[in-house]
This record gives sequence, structure tokens and C-alpha cells, in this order.
Amino acid sequence: MTPHLLSAADLSLDDATLILDTADELARLSDRPVKKLPTLRGRTVVNLFFEDSTRTRISFEAAAKRLSADVINFSAKGSSVSKGESLKDTALTLEAMGADAVVIRHGASGAPHTLAHSGWIGGSIVNAGDGTHEHATQALLDAFTMRKHLTTLAGRKVVVVGDVLHSRVARSNVLLLSTLGADVTLVAPPTLLPVGVGSWPCNFSYDLDASLPGADAVMMLRVQQERMNAAFFPSVREYSRRYGLDGDRMARLPDHAIVMHPGPMNRGLEITAEVADSDRAVIVEQVTNGVSVRMAVLYLLLGGSDSALGAVE
Repeated sequence: MTPHLLSAADLSLDDATLILDTADELARLSDRPVKKLPTLRGRTVVNLFFEDSTRTRISFEAAAKRLSADVINFSAKGSSVSKGESLKDTALTLEAMGADAVVIRHGASGAPHTLAHSGWIGGSIVNAGDGTHEHATQALLDAFTMRKHLTTLAGRKVVVVGDVLHSRVARSNVLLLSTLGADVTLVAPPTLLPVGVGSWPCNFSYDLDASLPGADAVMMLRVQQERMNAAFFPSVREYSRRYGLDGDRMARLPDHAIVMHPGPMNRGLEITAEVADSDRAVIVEQVTNGVSVRMAVLYLLLGGSDSALGAVE
């Protein structure tokens, strides 16, 4: 593996498989009375979050602590960033404190790449979401969840629906799932598909109903209204009617198909409560799997490149 995890595109098939296999081994910890390993004892992991987050930040914190690392949580709110401190000076401060890994979420696309290649920080950089660009560990936990239910991703049909334009999750999932051999179709209104989507390693469609037959997994994306500065669809009601997943549409899926969502959900907009709370939905399981996957990423970046089996046993 590379010393950083910045993009799903950086992962080869072997890299991705190693992370997923390692996460599978580390998931066994959840069945133990004591859910900790000494693997990263003495290492310091900094969660550097310039945007609000619940699942990702807590997931990375839990992952680092279960590997016995020291964790520093940094929020832009209430820090010197609110006084105008630059990313460079913040990074130099963290380096002076001896950060071995920095998990960064930033509103600007490319911020993690800047940290990784600037020389300001000597440790590993993990991209926890940058602007509308990528969210590599979300794609990994999504792939992990699919693999658990579908056995393999090779040849599987995955449909990703919704606000692709503003979704870093969609981009990372397309890149990773294509590496793992899945057939990905993006479904959205034309206004919510990014320019150049035709060059992505996936198919795309404007018709949700035509895309659902034969799907092995359907991932609904949150409509990111906070990032919208224009009218991307006529109304919430119209969007939900054409691109929302309800009980009738779910009933058309194959019996083995699963329903996913990276969260947080807009219930009643992109997904109904009936679907979100159904047996088909693995949304809560995605959160659980996120801890194991992020443990695997931190372990492989900071602890070693071999199987974690010895560490677990």
C-alpha cells in the first residue's frame, strides 16, 4: 500500500482486497469482551475535521482507539482556524505535536492531496472527504458490506441513485467498485450528473425504474441541499416521485438485493421510512462495518502490510 489513502483510484485490486480481508479479520474483535488490540500503542492519530461529521469522525476515533492509538480530535469550530489560521500552519502545529496519521475532512476538493505532498506533515494522510471530490473509506466500507451479503463483487450490478453531482461517495464508489469488478450504473436527473461523467468507469441513466431490474445492490445518495445554489429539480415532491426509493420500487428488486445509504438520510425524499427500516436495508450495518474498515486502513498504514490475523489471534 501507499503511505497515504487519498483516493479510491490509488488502490489496486490487491490493495483493496487486502484492506477488505484485513477488515474482515478485525471485525472479529466486536465479539470479544475487550475490543482492543495493542497494535498502534504509542502512535498518535489526529482527526482533523473542517466540516461537520458524526459517523465518519466517531468511526475513525473508535477505530484508532481499538488499535490502542492516542487520538486527538480537532474541529475547525473553536480552533485557531476560526481566527484565520491557514491549513499550512495548522498542519505544522500537528507535525510539531508528533502526529503519525492525520485523518482530514475538508470542504475544499484536493486539501488531503495538498497535505500529503506538501511536506508539512511527515505522517500518513487519510482522506475522510474533500469537497465534492472523494471519500475513499466510505467506498471501502460500502464494498465490505456488499461483499458480506453478495459474497463477491465481480460481475455484480450496483445502482447508485441521486445527487451524484455533489457526492464524493458516488465518485469513490465508482472507482473502487469498478476495480473490484462490479458493474456500476449511476442514476440521476441530468442536472445532478457531473460534466464528464461519460468518462467514468460506469454506466449512467436518467430512468430509475429501468435500472432496478437485476440490481444486486441499490445505493441511495443524500440530496445535498446545503451545497445547492440553484434549482436542480422542479420540486422535492417531483424528485421523490422520480428518483426516490419506496416500497413499490423495492419490491421490484431481486430477493437477494440490498439497499444502502451512506447517511445521513433525508427520509421521505430519496428514501422512504418503509424502505430505510426494512429487512433489505443494511444502512446501520454500514456504520458498524465502517469501524472495522477504518481499523484496517490505520493498521495497514501505520502497523504493517501483512495480514492482521496474527494481531487478532
